Amino acid sequence: MMNPCRTIVTSSLLLLLCIVSLSGCDRPSSDSSFENYSERLASVLETNAPPPPKTSIPPLPETSDVLQHTQDIRMGLLDAYELRQCGLFQLIAERNSVLGKVQDRTRQLRYELLLLDGIGHCLTTLSEDTILHSQLFDVQQAKQTDLPRYFWNMLLAGEEWQKQLKPTHIAFMIDQMPGATESLESFRGLAQIAQQITAQQSVPAKTAESLLTFQEAIHAYRYLGRLFYSMARARDWLNATTEMLQNQDSRVHCGPNRNQQKATYLENVFYKFYIDEIQPYLARLDSQYQEIAPDLKTLFATPQRPDSLTDYQALYIDGTLHLEFHQATLNHVTYWQNLFKRCGIKVGQP
Repeated sequence: MMNPCRTIVTSSLLLLLCIVSLSGCDRPSSDSSFENYSERLASVLETNAPPPPKTSIPPLPETSDVLQHTQDIRMGLLDAYELRQCGLFQLIAERNSVLGKVQDRTRQLRYELLLLDGIGHCLTTLSEDTILHSQLFDVQQAKQTDLPRYFWNMLLAGEEWQKQLKPTHIAFMIDQMPGATESLESFRGLAQIAQQITAQQSVPAKTAESLLTFQEAIHAYRYLGRLFYSMARARDWLNATTEMLQNQDSRVHCGPNRNQQKATYLENVFYKFYIDEIQPYLARLDSQYQEIAPDLKTLFATPQRPDSLTDYQALYIDGTLHLEFHQATLNHVTYWQNLFKRCGIKVGQP
C-alpha cells in the first residue's frame, strides 16, 4: 500500500510544477526579445548590455477623482396608463425594482439611453397640453444634461471599462495581442454612442442594448492598458539599446583595408533579432494604436470630461506616448542606416 504522506507530497509537487509552468507561460516574452537583442549586440561590441529599463507610466486617476454626481430623478408610476401607451411603464418599473437599483454602471447608462429614447417617443404621442407631457419634457431636459456624466462614470468607474483604460505593467507577448479584435470592435461601437451623446441625438434602443455586448466582449481582457504599456516598454528598450550602440560606435571600424568583422557581426544580429522578430512587433503596436486612436479621441471629446484626465488624455489618447514610441523607433533605425552607410553595407542584403 502506498504511503499516504508520500501521496500528498507527490501531489503537492505536481501542483507546484504546474503553477511554475503556468507562470512561465505568462512571462512577457517581448521583454525577453528586447533583452536578447541588446545582449547579442553588447557581446559583439565587447561591452556590458544595458540593464532592463525602468518603465514608469502615469496611471488612470482614482475613481474618487473622476466620479461625477448625477441628479436622482425618480419617475413615479401614478400615470401608469399613459406611460403604458407609449412604452415607458415597464422600463421604469424595472429600474425601480430591487435589482434595478443595484445595476452596474454599464446598465445604468443603458437605462438612461433607453429612458431618453422612450421619453422622446412619448412626447410625440402625448398631447402637449397635458401635465404628463410637461413633466416628461422637464425630465428629458434634466436627463439629457446628466447623460454625459453617466457616460463618463461608466467609462472611468465601470469595472470592465476602467480595467481597459488603466495602464498595466505587462507587455504583450512578441507574437500575440489577445483581445485586440474584441476591444477594437467594442470601442468603435462605444465611440458611435459617444458621438450621439455629444450631438444630443436620441440613441436607438437597439444601440443602447449593445452596451452590454461590448462590456461582455472586453470582460476577459486588458487590451488597451497593455497596448499603452507595451508602447512605453518598447520605447524604453529601444532608447537604451540605441544609446549603447551610439556610445560604442567608435569600436566599429569600417573602410578600405580595415577589418569590418564587428560590423558584419552587428549586421547579422540586426537582421536576425531586430528585422525578423522585433520590427514586426513594433509595426503591430503602431498599427493597433493607430486603428483604435480615432475612437478613443471621439470618446474623450464627450462633454463634461473630468479635469483630472487632462494629463492622461495628452499622453495616451492625444498621442504623446505614440509620438515618443515612434521617435524611439526612428532613432534606432537611423543609427543602423548611418552605420551601414559608413561601412558600405547594402540594406536588405545581410
